[in-house]
Amino acid sequence: MENKMRSYLPPINEDQLKTLFEIKTAYSERKISAEEAQQQIKERVGKVSAYHLAYIEQTMTEEHEDECVREDVHAVIAMLGDQLENVQPNLPADHPIMHYLKENEEMKRLLLAVEDLVQYPMIKNQWLELYDKISQYPLHYKRKQNQLYPMLERKGFTRPTTTMWTFDDLVRDEIREAERLLREEKEEEFIEQQKKVVMYARDLMEKEEFVLYPTSLALINEEEFEDMKSGDQEIGFAFFQVSHTTTAAPPTANKTTTDGFANELQALLGKYGYSAGNNEKLDVTTGKLTLEQINLIYKHLPIDISFVDENELVCFYSDTDHRIFPRSKNVIGREVMNCHPKKSAHIVREVIDKLRSGEQNKAEFWINKPGLFIYIYYVAVRDSEGKFRGVLEMMQDCTRIRGFEGSRTLLTWATEDNGGTVTMEEEQKEEEEKKPEATEEKYEEVVAITPDTKLKPLLKQYPHLAQRLPEIAPEFKMLNTPLGKLIIGKVDIKMMSERSGIAIDTIIEGLKKIIQG
Repeated sequence: MENKMRSYLPPINEDQLKTLFEIKTAYSERKISAEEAQQQIKERVGKVSAYHLAYIEQTMTEEHEDECVREDVHAVIAMLGDQLENVQPNLPADHPIMHYLKENEEMKRLLLAVEDLVQYPMIKNQWLELYDKISQYPLHYKRKQNQLYPMLERKGFTRPTTTMWTFDDLVRDEIREAERLLREEKEEEFIEQQKKVVMYARDLMEKEEFVLYPTSLALINEEEFEDMKSGDQEIGFAFFQVSHTTTAAPPTANKTTTDGFANELQALLGKYGYSAGNNEKLDVTTGKLTLEQINLIYKHLPIDISFVDENELVCFYSDTDHRIFPRSKNVIGREVMNCHPKKSAHIVREVIDKLRSGEQNKAEFWINKPGLFIYIYYVAVRDSEGKFRGVLEMMQDCTRIRGFEGSRTLLTWATEDNGGTVTMEEEQKEEEEKKPEATEEKYEEVVAITPDTKLKPLLKQYPHLAQRLPEIAPEFKMLNTPLGKLIIGKVDIKMMSERSGIAIDTIIEGLKKIIQG
């Protein structure tokens, strides 16, 4: 099997690892005891690191979708005994791995609270408060899947994507099932569900900390971890907020040389008509645009788009403020099949195959939920000779559009308060007349901020809040978009929490801090 990851790891003795694999197999098949396995490892292999186990998993074992769920971490630890090399890394507090570990520590504390509460008669409000926090944890998995896994794939360690992702989704689904049972007041089923939540969540955290994170530290260098920070920040964190920081790159002796070469190369390309500076006009099919203009157009498109080439590699996505689903730049260059969970991979495979073959030219999907309608469109990209060159994905939140009725043929502006429309003539007339009894809705003064507090009256009372909401969490930037302003009249603090994954307490404290500051 391919052993690309070997080139990124510290020196390893492959013969010794084959021996370790034989011992591990014999132990898992109950042919030898843990004590016998320990002795053989000590005599024939020596000290074993987590990345040794990851390398064996990647190169010497047959892949099974549920292998991460089935693997018994405690049995492996018992087999290794004192031959396990378990050195705790000394990492700065803002290191991406430290954020994963910090989230795990909080989740472990919450699971202890679950075990405590199940002993007593059920009080729904106590559980609602606890699950408001637990429901944030799947953000941890979203970062792993969009940030850490792609980086490991590049190093040849693809097993997390193909097997741990399945376990991630299993734990996420068990949490969601518990929330559903709680909302529907199915008390006995809800209490029984806690066993699964606790068991699977703890097991997955142990596997992360035993193999995934130590192997990541062995494969990924500090510069690459530094580069991951902005993507982590974009997706968000469970239980806490992180201010984006960057470590200044050390000065390099050859920077002048490198810059000189880059300038010479650009001049050479320009001589033959290939130069593409930021302000240089490029010939596009129906006009001329600078690279800056092209990027600005993509950024301001009212839709999200992404492009996968004929080799099934993700080449591009539009970085819009209204992005519907989180993306990070680590997705670029990644095989598209590795960007989806196993349970939906067969659909992705079918779409690509049928678009490639010409059997189909487009595929449409939509998500229809109360207050939300997302339209997703895939189209085959072909050149002038009909050759398949890739797949373009378009995604749009059409919730507001679906509510349109009649026609609009005159210039109108949407009002920020109620989503209604006012023509320019009417707007001027209103300015002149200034009727005191017209226009503005009346709201009671907000005395205390609670989960049921509506956001619109709060913004009326404290107008400066609107622009400062992203200080609480980047997810709230969308509330300043046209779509956000349209739905803001229906939003309360609880809904803000549910939609963003940010704890209610965190939102309330953030609002108070801005108001009082």
